[in-house]
Amino acid sequence: MTSRDELRLLPWVGLDGKPCYLSTDDQGGYVARLADHIEAYQLGMASQLLEHARQVLDDDTEDLEELHLLATQLTSALRDVLRVATSRGRRPVVPGHP
Repeated sequence: MTSRDELRLLPWVGLDGKPCYLSTDDQGGYVARLADHIEAYQLGMASQLLEHARQVLDDDTEDLEELHLLATQLTSALRDVLRVATSRGRRPVVPGHP
């Protein structure tokens, strides 16, 4: 999924919070497949969280704890989705791969 000289931004960070990258031409390698699955999971969770957020906001809740938890979860999901978008923007789309 990466060109010869390009690194793939992975959907997780290292222990120090810095981005992790993959350098390989092997699209079907273990780490590349793991990253694909994690990205798909993150995008699915973001979609579910968005639906939950719509329901919470439609209820006109005044529960500040629930709203704080929702904001925290949405922030985390947005971070993940932005990382996926950045990663996918740097690599060509391969038919049949997420």
